[in-house]
Amino acid sequence: MNASSKSRWGHYFYDGAAQLVHIAALVFVGALRSRRAPGELLRQLYQVGNRSLLFVLVTLGFTGMVLVFQSCLQLSRVTGDLSQVGGEFIKYLVHEFGPSLTAMMLATRVGAGIAAEVGSMVVTEQVDALRMCGVEPVEYLLVPRFLATQVMTLVLSVFGVLSAVLMGAFTAHQTFHVPYSVFLDLGKVHPTDVMTGVLKALAYGAAIPIVSGFCGLRAHGGSEGVGWATTRAVVSSSFAVIVLDFLISALALLTWQGM
Repeated sequence: MNASSKSRWGHYFYDGAAQLVHIAALVFVGALRSRRAPGELLRQLYQVGNRSLLFVLVTLGFTGMVLVFQSCLQLSRVTGDLSQVGGEFIKYLVHEFGPSLTAMMLATRVGAGIAAEVGSMVVTEQVDALRMCGVEPVEYLLVPRFLATQVMTLVLSVFGVLSAVLMGAFTAHQTFHVPYSVFLDLGKVHPTDVMTGVLKALAYGAAIPIVSGFCGLRAHGGSEGVGWATTRAVVSSSFAVIVLDFLISALALLTWQGM
């Protein structure tokens, strides 16, 4: 790669990063002073939540079954003591697995939808029409999706954790005869685990619509460009979830390890 190519890619990267920060700032400010009608927010809550509920429940449920089955299988071969499986599984679900996997599911469905909608409006010049009417496109298009995704990521994480716990308990009881009362041990779940899980869900719910909206607003080149924007939104949102997962986990460890 020659010097001019490096310079061009460097400029493209820094320009994109600056635009992403600018969009994020507009979204946060717009969320604080949003003047949109409640009906639009309710519509987005339905789009994000109701249409993702079954997807999250099934995914988390079957994943919980697989994790519990494999955990019990390996422990039965080593120690034979399965009394700690349930408590540790629930603890891990609450602060790590539940919100993170839920967010990954939403990144694929909700993130793609946001990028496709916004990208289609960009290539058909509807966004330019909004600007000509004196309407800020970021506030108009992304703020309701931002608020809805934040709320529903947290709500769906709760439902996802419940699904994984119930299906995991069923698997442990049916295949390894672990009593439900033993598996459903909530004593290992510390308040800091709950706070970490809530913080992750809120952070993921903020990142997905911002990153996806950013990808949609940069769409160009007609329908093919919208397709590429949708792909970038899914990949970038998933990457953002992974990075935030690490950062929040590290922050929680440093902040609450003595509690």
